[in-house]
Amino acid sequence: MKRNLVLLILVIFQIGCATLQGGPHEQAPPVVSAESRRLGEIFERYFEAYLELFPLFATQIGDHRFDDRLAINISADHRARQRKLYRETLDRLSAIKIDDLTVRERLYHETLVRALRRREEAAKFPGYLLPVRQLGSLPIEFPLLGSGSGSHPFKTVADYENFLKRIDGFEAWVETAIANMREGIQRQIVQPRVVIERTLPQLEAMVVKDAKDSLFYQPIKRLPGQFTDAERDRLAAAYTDAIERKILPTYRKLVTFIRDEYLSRTRDTIAWSELPGGHAWYDYLVRNQTTTDLTPDEIFLLGTDEIARIKQEMERVKERSNFQGTLAEFSRHLSKTAPRPFASRENLIEGYEAIRQTVTPHLSQLFGYVPRAPFEVRTIEEFRERSAPSQYWSASPDGSRPGIFYVNASGIEKNPRRASESLFLHEAVPGHHFQISLQQEQKELPRFQRFGGYTAFVEGWALYAESLGGELGLYKEPDQYFSRLNSELFRAVRLVVDVGLHRKGWSREQAMRFMMDTTMTGESGAALEIDRYIANPAQALAYKIGQLKISAIRAKAEKALGSKFDMRAFHDELLKDGALPLNILETKMDRWIEQVRR
Repeated sequence: MKRNLVLLILVIFQIGCATLQGGPHEQAPPVVSAESRRLGEIFERYFEAYLELFPLFATQIGDHRFDDRLAINISADHRARQRKLYRETLDRLSAIKIDDLTVRERLYHETLVRALRRREEAAKFPGYLLPVRQLGSLPIEFPLLGSGSGSHPFKTVADYENFLKRIDGFEAWVETAIANMREGIQRQIVQPRVVIERTLPQLEAMVVKDAKDSLFYQPIKRLPGQFTDAERDRLAAAYTDAIERKILPTYRKLVTFIRDEYLSRTRDTIAWSELPGGHAWYDYLVRNQTTTDLTPDEIFLLGTDEIARIKQEMERVKERSNFQGTLAEFSRHLSKTAPRPFASRENLIEGYEAIRQTVTPHLSQLFGYVPRAPFEVRTIEEFRERSAPSQYWSASPDGSRPGIFYVNASGIEKNPRRASESLFLHEAVPGHHFQISLQQEQKELPRFQRFGGYTAFVEGWALYAESLGGELGLYKEPDQYFSRLNSELFRAVRLVVDVGLHRKGWSREQAMRFMMDTTMTGESGAALEIDRYIANPAQALAYKIGQLKISAIRAKAEKALGSKFDMRAFHDELLKDGALPLNILETKMDRWIEQVRR
């Protein structure tokens, strides 16, 4: 089976220049109080325990002490250990004398307390009974980890041996997942049928006839040159054996269970609210993903308002072009008159590299600091491109792995496409790569904050970053600017369809039709997105909610500060403490506005 696993064109481009690189707070730490030291010890104790509980996360952030482990995080024992850690840490934090802390320490204290309380709340809902889906589940992500394209390193003999041990953990994880799903069947907590229909082909693709065709054999095909012949032979034999005796039987077992036992017991309904206790469960997911107290009904109405506002702007663009016709006809007109699209993965990547070259010289106008970490542009591997949208995978803090901007190029040979400027701004610079890398490079942050994230902040920032294109030398072509508006419209539509699907009784077809009619998305694209919202409820709400809050904070700062408002200083302050819940972010920025105003 042909696999497009490796980047076709490797281009590593270091962002920025020496005078701009680095974080804004890399000076010597100030003298701290006894209570501050106590708080720091709580932070470190918690994070050390968290890394041991979640060794894959440790690997992802460049801590390789646990690379031989794979947690069975859906097991009863592991879930009990999680709850114990969260409760013990909250008890320790409650004993801290808040008045003895600095302003920033109070910020981090409040952030961690909030996060742990939300995790305790999450434990009330049986998510462990739904461990397999078409994205974001271990059986789908494990092949990337084992192929050498993910975060697990394959540089030393020990790295290779460590992954063999992780394969043992994967066997145990799948056994637990099957047991959990059987319990879910009994309790009527099962996935919608469409989710499993999306997932099954991805799992079946892992069952190959020859071990050498497996994604898990890819590291053997790329053994480092410094390995001895004896080491190479031993590892090749060990990986062949592990694939034949462990990986393939495990995937066969999972495929057989899902195809022959689980699929027929999936539910015809798609709303999360249709699950036992699902109404409260969805409300929690909304609060958790948006980091607000907005209700689903409020979000639905906000979405309809945003759709109307953005469509008005699109109409103005059409009028300025003196085009007579509908927005859909205008969109098709712009596509026809735009520069020729790319028909190969190689050329598409080159198109994104050209955008990078345009954006980079303008960054210093908007930011005082930019990250050191490089990033690469790759196309999503063929085995998962049918279900995975374009996405960003963060760089490792130790510099051993660059950030990766993955572009979905599925079917590009038959359906040519252009490099999207708004997508680049969202996923790469100054979106995800910029924000996440800058956060991870702030070594003075508590580690839980340095490596943490809130979807509303992270995705909200990335969507806000799309609005900066004009200041970064982009959106000069009408097609690209109109595309940017459609991208924002797309996120506004999510507010409506996610709540529609999970709270208002919308069918899958109704949600698809609404998305297609409103955003000019094709049927296959709409189906991919709607099925994502069905599988991962409320996550898609975070983008627009976060962007609206960040934009509102900026507007507040501009109005309050007038001539004192400095865009570089605003962005640096917004990003310097890493991802925050939106209410905590707003309080922090209000303090900054008052400080600048004085």
